[in-house]
Parts: sequence; C-alpha cells; structure tokens
Amino acid sequence: MAFNFELQKNGTSVQTEIIAGVSSFLATSYIIVVNPSILSQAGMPFAAVLTATVIVCFFSSLMMGLYAKNPILVAPGMGLNAFFTFTAVLGMQVPWPVALGAVFWSGVVFLLLSMFNVRTYIVRAIPRPLRYAIAAGIGLFITLIGFSNAKFIVPNPATIIGLGDLTPTVLTFLAGLLLTAVLLTKNVRGGILIGILFTTLLAYPIGRWWGLEDAAGPLIQWKGFFAAPDFSLLFQLDFVNSLQWAVVPVIFAFVFTDMFDSLSTLVGLAEAANLLDEHGEPRHVKRSLMVDAIATTLAGLVGSSPGTAYIESAVGIEAGGRTGLTAVVGAVLFLPFLFLAPLLAVVPAIATAPALVLVGVFMVRPITKINWGQLDEAIPAFLALVLIPFSYSITQGIIWGFLSWTFLKLITGKKEDVSWPLLIIDVFCILALVLE
Repeated sequence: MAFNFELQKNGTSVQTEIIAGVSSFLATSYIIVVNPSILSQAGMPFAAVLTATVIVCFFSSLMMGLYAKNPILVAPGMGLNAFFTFTAVLGMQVPWPVALGAVFWSGVVFLLLSMFNVRTYIVRAIPRPLRYAIAAGIGLFITLIGFSNAKFIVPNPATIIGLGDLTPTVLTFLAGLLLTAVLLTKNVRGGILIGILFTTLLAYPIGRWWGLEDAAGPLIQWKGFFAAPDFSLLFQLDFVNSLQWAVVPVIFAFVFTDMFDSLSTLVGLAEAANLLDEHGEPRHVKRSLMVDAIATTLAGLVGSSPGTAYIESAVGIEAGGRTGLTAVVGAVLFLPFLFLAPLLAVVPAIATAPALVLVGVFMVRPITKINWGQLDEAIPAFLALVLIPFSYSITQGIIWGFLSWTFLKLITGKKEDVSWPLLIIDVFCILALVLE
C-alpha cells in the first residue's frame, strides 16, 4: 500500500495519511445528514437519499484515492443539492426522477468534456469575476435556505421576507448556530458535525416538555438505531424525459456549476498544499475531473444530486495528507452509515440549518477577488451574486451574469474580453430563458 501511494516520495507516512483521512471525513461527514434533509424536500425518501449519499461518497472518494491519487474526498455538492430541490424540482416543477436523469446526463457531458479536454476552452471562456460571484451567490442561496428551514426568516406580505418569532425552535437553532460558529472559529475538527449533534440533542424537549410546545408535535421522533440500507432510489431516474428541451437548462446548470466547483476546489487545494506537477498545474487534474464526472453520473443512477470534490478536504491536507491513501481512509469511514438511517433520520431541519448558514461563510470568500472598482466587471458579477438568492435560482444568476458581461464588454468596446466560447454559452443562456 505504502509503495503504491508513493508515501516516501510525498514526504508522508501511513499513520499521517490515516489521521488525515479521519480529519477530512469529520469535516465532510455533515453531508450524510444535510444532503438527505435537502433532497427529501423534493419528495424523495430520506433513508433512500441517505443510502445514495453514502454510496456516492464511498465510491467517488475511493476512486479519487486509487485512480487520481489525490487526498481529496468527493461527495454530493452543497449548492448542487439546493439547485436540484429548490430550483429544478420545486421551482421549475421538474419531477425528481427527471431531475435525477438530468444529473446523470450532466455527468455524461462532464465526462466527455474531461476526456477530450474541451473543459479547458470552456473554463478559459468564463470570466474569473463571474466564477467568484457565482460561488458566492450559491453560498448566499444556501444560507437563505438554512435560515428558512429554521423559520428564522419567514415570508412577510409587507416586506417580502422578515424575521420569524423567537419560538423555542428558533432559539434552539440560534444556540446551535452560535456553538457551531465558535467551534469553527477555534478550528475544532468536525465542528459542523458536532454542531449538528448538539442542536439535535437540544431540540429533543421541543414538543415534549411543557412550555416548549410545537404545533407539529415533537421535533425528534425516535425510530431506532440500525436498519438495512434503502436502495429504493436505485435506477429510479427517468432517462428519456430528462432529455426534453425543457430540461436542457437544468442539465446545463448542473454541468457548469459542477465544473466550476470542481476546478476551483482542485486548484485551491493544490495551491494550498503544493500538490502541483512539474508544470505548476494541479496534480493529476484530468484524472481528478474524470472522477468528479463519474461521481455525478453515479449520483444520478443511485438517487442523489451531483458529486463534487470537497473543499473540506483541506482539513485532512492540513493534517499532513498528501496521497490518495487519505481519500481511501475517508471513503471507508462513510460505509458504516449505510446502516444508520433511522438514527440519522431523527436529526431535525433546525439541526442542519446552522451548517447550511455557515457553509455560506466559506463560499462567499471569493468575492474579495473581484475588482469592484471596474464597473464593466463588477456589475455582471454583482447581478450573478444577488440574483441567485433573490430569484431563488442558481440558473438565473448564471444566465444574467453571462449575458450582462457580454453586453457591457461589447458596448464599451472591449471585444477582446468576449471569446467565441463565451458567445456560445450566451446562446445557451438565451435558449434557457426562452425554453423556461
């Protein structure tokens, strides 16, 4: 094993890699609960989504370790799961089997783009300010979902949205949010997961004890500890109807969001940990993107939103992880959760809400790289940034960001900033608006 992963060449050891794998797993493991809690709102069974989530995490991370030999875990992406549920299924009224089909086909497209290196041209065509703004906009979108799930922010006829009442449920959410924030600030490993567990325990009295009533009854319903994996979502995707013109914008959004997310994560982690090849490029980047594409294809088949490389892998890299052994260790640690669906199903929405809110903190960081003084770039970036949460649609933010960039650059005589691949993307954006 040590020989295969070239541990000595990378200046690491089996012990260090195991510690790094455990660290990355603890930082990423919140997705086991959060992903089912989001996708179940699309009408999919919680236990079945949990099984699909674990399958994607295990096989994709294993491939990243054994094939790409990078210390990076792969799991269903935050933002991508929000798009699946709130934009595609609830917003565009796409049935979830069709949405799963869109996930599968987006994985196939991503795989082809990675195999033939077309992704290089596409990535170069996307202006960096828009990449930063889209990432930050998705972060704000996820944060809004977290606040909404906790009933901290509610609909208000007078002001569109407003603050909810300080009920026992909301106060429990705030306690979980504050604790999780403290843990993250102190760099406690698994801080998000600890926050979820703490908030769950704190929510147990709600609906049970006098003075802590809840209209819907007890927030936490105990249903046991272990259960056999629920494979009911396996191959439930709709291959045919997901290829309709009306679903093309969904596939388009999955492909590009997944690609930007994966590339930015791989580049960021490679730079931070010096995981670079002899040309100064991220190590094994083509293989890593292939794994990412396969993860998305697999997700559609087993019943989850797209898989992507996880930035939380930085925790394991910081602990010394330098080879694929880190990812293999993390992958194996996901497996036991196949049998813990009843235990994890007790976690209420207010327990995962703090995680959603605080994940937004990490995702908005790139906006500091935008030159806000250059308005022909700042305005499109701003539109992409705010329209994602304001329209409750990642697709709309991407579309208007691209179109406004092209328009302003052409009007101001900066044609060199608009490449022909970007014009092709603009055509797809216009088609997406027409076909919606």
